[in-house]
Formats: sequence, C-alpha cells, structure tokens
Amino acid sequence: MRRIPIILFIVLIISCKNKVNNSSPIEVASVSISTNDSNEFYKKQLENALVQTNFMLKVAEKVNKIPRTVSNDGEIHWINNEFDWTEGFFPGILWYLYEFSNDKKYLQAADKFQRSFEEHKKFTENHDLGFIFNSSYGNGFRLLEKENYKEVLITAANSLITRFNSEVGCIKSWNVDKGWQSKRNWQFPVIIDNMMNLELLFKASEITGDEKFKNVAISHANTTLKNHFRDDFSSFHVVDYDPITGNVRSKQTAQGYSDDSSWARGQAWAVYGFTVCYRFTKDEKYLHQAEKIADFIMNYNGFPEDGIPYWDYNAPNIPNEPRDVSAATVTISALLELDTFSSKDYSSYTDKVFASLASQNYTAKLGENNNFILKHSVGSIPHDNEIDVPLNYADYYYLEALLRKIKK
Repeated sequence: MRRIPIILFIVLIISCKNKVNNSSPIEVASVSISTNDSNEFYKKQLENALVQTNFMLKVAEKVNKIPRTVSNDGEIHWINNEFDWTEGFFPGILWYLYEFSNDKKYLQAADKFQRSFEEHKKFTENHDLGFIFNSSYGNGFRLLEKENYKEVLITAANSLITRFNSEVGCIKSWNVDKGWQSKRNWQFPVIIDNMMNLELLFKASEITGDEKFKNVAISHANTTLKNHFRDDFSSFHVVDYDPITGNVRSKQTAQGYSDDSSWARGQAWAVYGFTVCYRFTKDEKYLHQAEKIADFIMNYNGFPEDGIPYWDYNAPNIPNEPRDVSAATVTISALLELDTFSSKDYSSYTDKVFASLASQNYTAKLGENNNFILKHSVGSIPHDNEIDVPLNYADYYYLEALLRKIKK
C-alpha cells in the first residue's frame, strides 16, 4: 500500500493537573517528520514502556501477583488468583516486551505469571477465555511454539465453545443466575466484547486442523453482524436472545450511557473483532463491516480532536466526561491491521492518536502512575468502577499497536 508522509499531531492540554480536564481548551499543533524519524518516535515509546514496566515488574514479582488497575485508595489493584478477564494482559505485555527487546527476563516473567492462572483454561462459566489466553499463552505460542502452550490454548478453546448455542448462533457471554446480571431479565446475553474471543477459536482450528472451533467463531460473527449494529454501524453493547428459539429479546447496554448510546470501548471491540475475522476467513463481508465501523469512529461528530474518545460518544456532560484511553489503544491496534487489508488509508488517524497517547497528558512519567504506562482509562461508569484510572489492557493494546507500527 502506498504511504504518504507521516504527520504527527502533538496535543497540548492547557492544564498543570495530572488528570485530564476535559473542559480545558485544547491546542493541536501538527509536526511533519520524516519516515525514519517516525520509526524512531515509535521505538522511543516502546523503550519508555520497557523502563516503566521494569518498575512494575519488580513490584509484581515481590508480591507475586498480576496488576490490573489502581484502586480508589491510590494503590495497585492486584488480581488475587480469582478468575479475572484481565489476568492475561500483564503476561501479554511481558511477551510483547520480550519480542521487542529479546531480553529473556521478560520471557521468564511472562511464563511465570501466566502459569498462575493456567487452570482457568477449564473454566466454562464465562466467555472471557479468549481475552485471557490469547493475550498470554497465545503470544507465548506465537513466539516460542511450545507444546504445553498449545495444549493450554486448545483446552481453553474447548471450554469456550461449551457456551455456544446453535439456535442462537452465538457464545453466551454472561450467566444470568447471580450477580448484577441476574437483575437484568436476560436469558442469553451476548456482548460486543465477545468478538474479541473469536481469535482464540480461529487459532485453535489452525493448530488442530479441527474446523469446529472456526465454525463456532464464524457463526458468532455472522449473528453479531446481523443483530448488533445500527444503520450507522455503531454497536449495541448487549443483545439478549431467547435460547430456545434464537430470537432477539432486547438490545441494551451494561457499560454504556444508555441502550441507544455508543459505548466507546464497544466500538473498539467491534472494529478489532471483525478485522480479525477477515484475517482468518478473507470473507469480504467482515472487511466491509470493519471498514464501516472504522468510518463511524473516525468521522463521529463531536469526537475529541486529539482522537481519545469520551467513555461513551453520547455521554450527557461532554466535554466534561472522562476519556477512555483503553478504547483508543484497542482502536488503533485494530486499524493498523485493517490498514494492511483495506484500500483505505488509516495512517493519518492512527498517527494522530499515537502522538496524543505519547504526550504527557496520557503517558505517565517514569515511576509515576503506579508504574502503568498510560493514564485515563475507564472500566465501567454505570458500575462506578475503574473511572479515570490506568488499566492493564490499555497498556497491552498500546504495546501491540506500537509493535505493529514498527513492523509495517
């Protein structure tokens, strides 16, 4: 694909506070740099991440736990050996840093931390096995092709497809017999996030030669494509199905502002998931869907000029709403891959977001931010959980995007 000169947008937020003040005026200055300088810019961000993660790794090894985020008391929230959908991302970060640096200490640490949740490969009560094992053991297998890593991925994929319902055509996201989900009157909820678990299934079919995993992934993608999107290609968060008939019962949200709003990370999961589906199938309808979702994201009226979305595109108090850096990192990682398939050029958009993320507004100073790389992400505002904090998956997809950038 023909490349144009790269333009980076350096975003200057007029604020001396550590927290982004969304009501502050924003100045955007464009800076032209050569292709060679550009590559050095991205490598510099990876080197910065290497130093910051070294600080985190020392603390994590001391307590022998996986970091997830920062709690309300300002301390690191550690994952305490319970099943947690984010537990694979810190080992994944370490695998990416090993890939970048070739330093075996990251390999050894990634292997150690992912073994702490290996038994979760048998867990069938949640859909998040793809998130967990593709980011950790999946990257390890990609780099090392170890036989025991392959076994973990296959077991996890087999566990995941137990949640597939052929009448619905999807993998069930959440159980509805307890917790806050039990209060929503759902029967078979499917969330847009579940598109991110399909990569594990596609890989399992490649590894084993067994088409059953791929067939489930394709069915889930097709049903999601049919039912999850509005005419403008924005996504509903939750579609609830009748598990007997497969009919749609309702279209709602769980983590967005409202049932009809566009939850930022949901749009990111969507463009990423359908890009992955095209990678494995080369089915043009997935490419078309990914392109249309990307168009919606990039051209949304009122989208922040620095490319870092508010947590929901329709949040009521914009511009005084929290940004969600995690949505930005997932999106640019997806668009970098989509750029390799599409006739469209996404580089101007991704470069702008990279420049914003690298600024002091979003990248933490070394040794600060509890040693997470990026600031200002959002977990779930409706649940009053993880608001304007660092998140391990924001860092993970940022490193994935940086590596994809320097490999192009």
